[in-house]
Amino acid sequence: MDLVLQLLFTGIGIGAVYALVALGFVLIFRATNVVNFAQGEFSMVAAFLMVVFAVDLGWPYWAAFLVSLAGMAILGVIFNLGVYYPLRHRTYLPVIISTIGASILMANLTLALYGPQPQVLQGWFETQGIQLGPVFLDSQYLLIIATTCVLVAFQYWFFEHTMLGKKLQATSQDKEMASLLGIPVVGMIMLTFVYSAILGGIAGILVAPILFVSIQMGSTIALKAFAATIIGGFGDVAGAIIGGLALGIIETFGAAYVSVPYKDGFAFLMLVLFLAFRPQGIFGERVAEKA
Repeated sequence: MDLVLQLLFTGIGIGAVYALVALGFVLIFRATNVVNFAQGEFSMVAAFLMVVFAVDLGWPYWAAFLVSLAGMAILGVIFNLGVYYPLRHRTYLPVIISTIGASILMANLTLALYGPQPQVLQGWFETQGIQLGPVFLDSQYLLIIATTCVLVAFQYWFFEHTMLGKKLQATSQDKEMASLLGIPVVGMIMLTFVYSAILGGIAGILVAPILFVSIQMGSTIALKAFAATIIGGFGDVAGAIIGGLALGIIETFGAAYVSVPYKDGFAFLMLVLFLAFRPQGIFGERVAEKA
């Protein structure tokens, strides 16, 4: 039971990272009806920005964190203007291909600027964690879980109790009608990309002290988060959160009880099972089309 509790805590911590990135997938999908396959690269770029500011330049951790998030906001604007906006009137396929191309570009630019050597980023706290009975609560995992809870609560409040949040929801539901009602649709989509980039950046910065900061970390996180969105129900915010947490727990228990080298395979096994038996996901609804 002690091992089970420890694994459960670790799985929730990893799953929270997947949930944050999955939220970025869902937000952009609901706003543009397009899957942003560069969402994982947002996490990778933010982690490297933290290495540059906190490690190479020696800035205070909090200052490096804020500047890195500001950089991600700028990247979100550039991404929207350079990748989505020119193709906004095209079908979804060219936009998806452009997001894949943008992810490859970001990964190779980072590789050219920083090299292939993985980097180490220290955590926010000097203490390793606290011992609570038989379970050791790692400080970085605690920070990840707490941050995810705060961001989810903020997102619920923002979308349900602010005028700007309601405008964003209206834009995601029907862009043409929102435009007729005087809502600046272009600005709302821009804000969605900025917020999504910041979410991905926060996830990358939080998980960086646990993993090595490397070029490959973005694609790994993105694939798991994408699987989480499908498991939870594509386009559903609650589904993204539950899917991410479930995936982290399954992956952690699978690594402990089955095989560590194949731990990444458990996420995709769950993805295949859901696609075969419940393609609409946990919270999704089956949609029928007339022939």
